[in-house]
Amino acid sequence: MHTILTMVKILLATLYSFEPIIAASTKIGADRLILLVDYKPDKTQQKSIDLINDSLGSVLKIDTFNTDVYDIVEVSKETVEIIDSLSDTDEIYVDITAGRKTKALGLLFGAYARISRIKRIMYVKEENKQLVYLPKLSYQITPAQYKIIEYINKNKISSMAEFSENVGVSKAMLYKHVKELKDMDILEETPEGLKLTDYGRIVIL
Repeated sequence: MHTILTMVKILLATLYSFEPIIAASTKIGADRLILLVDYKPDKTQQKSIDLINDSLGSVLKIDTFNTDVYDIVEVSKETVEIIDSLSDTDEIYVDITAGRKTKALGLLFGAYARISRIKRIMYVKEENKQLVYLPKLSYQITPAQYKIIEYINKNKISSMAEFSENVGVSKAMLYKHVKELKDMDILEETPEGLKLTDYGRIVIL
């Protein structure tokens, strides 16, 4: 007996006012909403949560995840964890319209980190509630560069010779990759040595 896999349309979105969520979920025919809300929703956000549950809760599965407002890396990490928890058969739409810009950027960058899983990224125009589709970008990192980033994320660099040996590239290539990653604002030189920037911490997700 074969198992029938059902495709579920999921809208993953930031939330403040409820109108963009209603518009986006209606236009894509969402089956499930996953909403990123603040740890302590204010009255407007809580009202939006209640209105969405009241108006759509009987026909859609609705989940809320509490996230930081200003920590873009943390929101990106939460986004990646949510996406990774979903079925491969799910069709994921990302809506960055509502909420603080920092939270929306965290959602966007997290979506970029799992861009192969994302169907569309959208913004709802305030004037007419039409959807604007955004480019599906990805982080252009080579396997060798990723290995370097991953190593720096987990280890303190004591010497370039040891670093080179551990990541399996020549010292000349290592210097080249490190320079490129600095130019891309993924790595930075600090008094403590090479560190990942916030962008680098998102790339490694």
